[in-house]
Amino acid sequence: MAGMILFPQVNSAVTWLEGHGDTIIQYGWNIVAAFILLFIGKLVAKLLAKGTEKLLLRRKVDVTVVHFIAALIRYITLAFSVVAALGRLGIETSSIIAVIGAAGLAIGLALQGSLSNFAAGVLLVSLRPFSAGHLVQIGTITGVVHSVHIFSTTLMTADNKEVVIPNGKIIGDSIINYSRHPFRRIDLTIGVDYQSRISEVKEVIQEVIDRDDRIEKMRGMTIRLGELGASSLNFTVRVWVKNVDYWDVYYDLLEDIKEALDSKNIMIPCPQMDIRLLGHFDS
Repeated sequence: MAGMILFPQVNSAVTWLEGHGDTIIQYGWNIVAAFILLFIGKLVAKLLAKGTEKLLLRRKVDVTVVHFIAALIRYITLAFSVVAALGRLGIETSSIIAVIGAAGLAIGLALQGSLSNFAAGVLLVSLRPFSAGHLVQIGTITGVVHSVHIFSTTLMTADNKEVVIPNGKIIGDSIINYSRHPFRRIDLTIGVDYQSRISEVKEVIQEVIDRDDRIEKMRGMTIRLGELGASSLNFTVRVWVKNVDYWDVYYDLLEDIKEALDSKNIMIPCPQMDIRLLGHFDS
């Protein structure tokens, strides 16, 4: 009974542990190191994202662009941390990268539209043809840019409709930015009767322009006869104003020019049609 082993399984486990002690310690250290790498990676990702946000905000970069870049940096840093942690555990990272690449190719083929929108979003963030708060026209849609996301851009129209446009469509279409520069030109066409004197009409319009202090006189203006129309003399009127004053000055100019022409008895003609009846009719 003296040489009898009561718990052979326990004895075998102890023997195995004694023989593989160094290996266990090594694996244990690798696991701890992997968690440390993940923790450090998460911390570095957070610090890099916040540092990038502060730097870009100090440079007055658009807020939507700042958030996009910060999120991109955070996810890329976390991805590197995960790969480094897996490598520390002894997992062959090259095969994992190959699998991820193959999966990415398959997903890319299935999500071509979404990926094209993502690529277009990166281009919009990089090229910055517009920013949040800008008044733009994209194709046939005009509105104020509310936000620029990874896959789409949101506009608010003048009648308060929210329009979401895929970024791929924006890159492939024409973009007109009305807010990029501080000044805009107002173009008007004023038609008057053929009996009107050209010099008098130009003088009346000039007086109206001179009275409006919102018009940038130093940037030049145009008051010229632009067209001999079918029933009117059409004058081209062009003036420069600040972007914020554009529509107020536009409507005020139209109203003031009309009243000034009326005060000088200069007629604005309506379309006319002459009808001639040929032949004899019985009474």
